[in-house]
Amino acid sequence: MDQFDRMLAKYQPVALSLFRFITGLLLLQYGVAKIFKFPVIPMFANIPPLITAAGTIELVLGALLMIGLFTRLSAFILSGQMAFAYFLGHMFKKPEEPVFLPLLNGGTAAILFCFACLYLATAGGGPISADAMLRKKN
Repeated sequence: MDQFDRMLAKYQPVALSLFRFITGLLLLQYGVAKIFKFPVIPMFANIPPLITAAGTIELVLGALLMIGLFTRLSAFILSGQMAFAYFLGHMFKKPEEPVFLPLLNGGTAAILFCFACLYLATAGGGPISADAMLRKKN
């Protein structure tokens, strides 16, 4: 098992960069759908201003995550936004009867994004990122 662990461990830095890129790409798609209405998704047809603001954050910070620029700050802000989205938009959708199970309230993606971004805020962008390039330059 040690040999298997060592074999995979050497790919961990690159996997972190790939994880950061994919997380940013997935968040960016939500921002594009909310702001530019593409692709057309019925639930994003008439969205309130708070969701538009969330879409703007997802669009901009998702793009920053993709290129790995200001990774820790972007991921930290996105983690907080996703926690906020879960509690405001999913768990307390009906204040009279809060639904705690993400499977029932549709909040699974928000929780996953919250903790993925929290991890990226602590781990950084990895070796294939604009942050790493800027560090090498200085």
